[in-house]
Amino acid sequence: MSIAEVAARIRENIQQVIVGKTEVINLAIACLLSEGHILLEDVPGTGKTTLAKAMAQSLGCSFQRIQFTPDLLPQDVTGLYYFNQKQQEFEFRPGPIMTQIVLADEINRATPRTQSALLEAMQERQVTLENQTHILERPFMVLATQNPIELEGTFPLPEAQLDRFLIRLSVGYPSEEEENQILTRYRSNDPMATLGEVSSPVEIMEIVGQVRDIRVGEAVQNYIVNTIRTTREQPELDLGGSPRATLGLYRISQAWAAIDGRNYVLPDDVKFLAPYVLTHRVMVSPQTVLRGRTAHEIVADIVDSVAVPVD
Repeated sequence: MSIAEVAARIRENIQQVIVGKTEVINLAIACLLSEGHILLEDVPGTGKTTLAKAMAQSLGCSFQRIQFTPDLLPQDVTGLYYFNQKQQEFEFRPGPIMTQIVLADEINRATPRTQSALLEAMQERQVTLENQTHILERPFMVLATQNPIELEGTFPLPEAQLDRFLIRLSVGYPSEEEENQILTRYRSNDPMATLGEVSSPVEIMEIVGQVRDIRVGEAVQNYIVNTIRTTREQPELDLGGSPRATLGLYRISQAWAAIDGRNYVLPDDVKFLAPYVLTHRVMVSPQTVLRGRTAHEIVADIVDSVAVPVD
């Protein structure tokens, strides 16, 4: 079965609980196949948690939700070693990060110290405690949520943390028709309770390997590099995209092409995906903020300014 067929099967299953939002679901699947992580930034009640749970259930992956609060400690995330009185030895008690799909709910409510507990897991897919390294089971994916409106009592994510998220997504409000469908679908019971498994971790990891074989021509590769490098030269930005952003845009472009049923990446794939990969990674200068310019506007201008390869 092709990658596009597997992705369609997963998307249709998730849409049993998420009405519409085809593009958002496709982006989430592309991120999964790129072995990346998602920052879900939206107002409460738009389906961020539902999306994470539906993905885990559709893939047959283990799932844990971590509610981030100011008093949450790093060991509450990673786990800890404790002394077992009966065995008279130290034993490891795994934390909720030791799973496959992690929902880091309201991540910006935890202190920077606790936020940093995710760094090693997100980049290296392992957790090191007491000089012992624990390898995380793959696929491993963090979906972190934050509310962009309510900022009181929050700790903005540092650049090192933001750079580990492959894409930033906003689910957005449903249309009038979709909202009526939600009421109809959830009238008698919650479809999440009966959502079935349509793929498996083994199948996903096989597809991840196939995605890496999607062809990226030299002209398209140069287009990716030039797009990221232009962000570093933009005077309105104090910080541009990192080499990790370059690799991330490359990987998710391959996954996006595969989901579309192609074995090659088009420049249009890169142009479409660049804002999702870049807007949370760049830092707008204070003078530019005073002029009312946003990261979204600047990244959009950069993407439009880079010459698109014709071949």
